Amino acid sequence: MADFYINIFLDDEKFKTIEAAGLTDQVTEIDGKKAIQVGMTKKDKKKLVKGFKELTFDNANACVLPEEGEGTLFGIISDMQSVDVMKFAITKLYNPLAGRDVFGRGTGMR
Repeated sequence: MADFYINIFLDDEKFKTIEAAGLTDQVTEIDGKKAIQVGMTKKDKKKLVKGFKELTFDNANACVLPEEGEGTLFGIISDMQSVDVMKFAITKLYNPLAGRDVFGRGTGMR
């Protein structure tokens, strides 16, 4: 059981992709909308919050990624045909150098 979740709300096109991947058993209903939930650890959450400053979590410890991040995560889910993808997905979603100057630590500002 995951500590935190990413909700991906499904329109008709996304639902068809989920069907084709054989993941319809992972679809849940949240606030009257079809969605899939991707579980993540506290460490994953910490990385995502660093990468997406505007990310907020609800009372159920769930969030919705910005459109670009959601598209990346959904692509990984459809390719891997699983919702247990955070170990791989975090490498695509989190850039530890985002927002840092080109002249990082150890370069002597050269």
